[in-house]
Amino acid sequence: MYNWKELLAQINCQIEKIPYDRQPYSLYAPIRYVLSLGGKRIRPVLMLMAYNLYREDVEKIYPQALGIEIYHNYTLLHDDLMDKAEMRRGMLTVHKKWNDNTAILSGDSMLVLAYHYMQQCDKENIGKILHLFTETALEIGEGQQYDMEFENREDVNEDEYIEMIRLKTSVLLACALKTGALLAGANDTDADLLYKYGENIGLAFQLQDDFLDVYGDTKVFGKKIGGDIISNKKTYLLINALRRANCHQRETLTHWIGLPEGSYAPSEKIAAVTNLYNEIGIPELCELKIKAYFEKAENYLQGIKLPEERKSNLREMAASLLKRKS
Repeated sequence: MYNWKELLAQINCQIEKIPYDRQPYSLYAPIRYVLSLGGKRIRPVLMLMAYNLYREDVEKIYPQALGIEIYHNYTLLHDDLMDKAEMRRGMLTVHKKWNDNTAILSGDSMLVLAYHYMQQCDKENIGKILHLFTETALEIGEGQQYDMEFENREDVNEDEYIEMIRLKTSVLLACALKTGALLAGANDTDADLLYKYGENIGLAFQLQDDFLDVYGDTKVFGKKIGGDIISNKKTYLLINALRRANCHQRETLTHWIGLPEGSYAPSEKIAAVTNLYNEIGIPELCELKIKAYFEKAENYLQGIKLPEERKSNLREMAASLLKRKS
């Protein structure tokens, strides 16, 4: 079996080999650029790992692994455009390097390319694979819409937030794992268990991201701390802080949320809100929730009737993603 770092090297090599032989060049240059920016390649690696649970010839599903990574980067390209983000992985976003229209058209072409690669499988599986991929793509759009709507709502609750991140983030991890399993010939029960495993790892991963945005080490986390606080983003932390705060704490928190941009020092707001989170017990609450999803994922993985040593690579990767030591 391959470990996840070996599979990461393989998928990076395949991404470098993608041919860009169609014209016009100006349509495909942004696609090449986006895919060259790197990243963890979590989704294609998970797909290859799920396949590798049952079969050794992982090269057989390189096209589908490429397809899911191209799709993921398509969503990032359009997210950056909607968010008016200027940087992605330390480089200019496509709409800043080129323009908005180029970002839209090249992004749309990435979606088509993703389907082009996903459908390159045997006739026995093509219906199941494309149905799963299409359903996942629709769910991700639904999650993005909820996320946009939450920006203008003050009454978002925890259940709504969890469902939003499940749709926006988790289902693509789940899709990657189930696709790999189906292409390897796994039975439907195992494929569904791997889907649920990915779904719960994805929820833990997103909650960890929320947590690290406030409590992470900038050098390790890779971006400035406190961005969600500055933007008043409806995260698991903020939603639960508002729900659990006493009257004085809620009044103080609402005060900071209501201040117009430019009327405060960002570092002051980050410190004040973080102190409130600490008083209310939000770090401990968030860490318990992350642990719960991690343990739920492990239960699904244990349900797969394979030798434990064959599942150890998935556990190792999940632990590394969640920045856990075990």
